[in-house]
Amino acid sequence: MKPYRKDQLKKIRIALILDSKKRTNYIIKHNIFGQVGENFFFQPRIIPSDPKLIKFHNNVTVTSNVTFVNHDVFHEGLNRLGKGTFSYYSREIEVFDNVFIGCNSTILPGVKIGPNAVIAAGSVVTKDVKENTVVAGNPARVIETFDEYLEKRKRDN
Repeated sequence: MKPYRKDQLKKIRIALILDSKKRTNYIIKHNIFGQVGENFFFQPRIIPSDPKLIKFHNNVTVTSNVTFVNHDVFHEGLNRLGKGTFSYYSREIEVFDNVFIGCNSTILPGVKIGPNAVIAAGSVVTKDVKENTVVAGNPARVIETFDEYLEKRKRDN
């Protein structure tokens, strides 16, 4: 079987695993992403088209329906303009230690998410996220520091 076909079958298999912990274990066992650190949790059932371009460090939690977009195919449209030749665009996404990515967020190509960061649910991350920050919105912007967020959560317990 061709390697491309095997990768597609793995993606289908991942989508069919209903239990998030089992899905995460499968992803780790089969080296789906470019890198996965310790204490990784991946809830989405859809794997991006270029998963080897995504690196996760330690203590990363990715919640449901998060989309990682590490490429675009706009070169197809640009090439039809007759104003030059444009190639396929893809960039690595890197998520550092102690990061939480909320549900329905989208991470765009080339983004680096620094350590101790929180991406609020529904955010669209278009540029790098600095260390010790909480970002939210479309496009995502800093709303507070990680320490401020931590204090709020302590009070809410």
